[in-house]
Amino acid sequence: MQETVSLQGLVATSPRTVTTKDGYPITSFRLVCTTRRYNRELAQWEDSHTNWYTVIGFRRIAENMSASLEKGQRVIVNGRIRVKDWDNGEKTGTSVEIEALGIGHDLTWGTSVFERTVYQSAESEELTSAAS
Repeated sequence: MQETVSLQGLVATSPRTVTTKDGYPITSFRLVCTTRRYNRELAQWEDSHTNWYTVIGFRRIAENMSASLEKGQRVIVNGRIRVKDWDNGEKTGTSVEIEALGIGHDLTWGTSVFERTVYQSAESEELTSAAS
């Protein structure tokens, strides 16, 4: 069973895209999510807890993430969560990855302009080039 989560946070690193040997793009970035609480005694907002995630997108969403996201932007991510334990010989730890199924700018903090990307199938590209 796949567990999905929705996270609201800040793009903490510039999105990085690599291409597999088969030509498929993979884009990733670090997402930071900080819980804020109102301190009534001090009459101000305070950061209370911070979680870090690695967000990964494959294929089309990877292309769109690369073209649309920048470090410092606030986003909402919906995806599959994976928790992995690691050991590099000197240290051990746990990392949390989110495979992005959907992602967009958090409109609580600003405005955004959507531009639909039209993809051609390989078959329609062949027909277009044959007609030329």
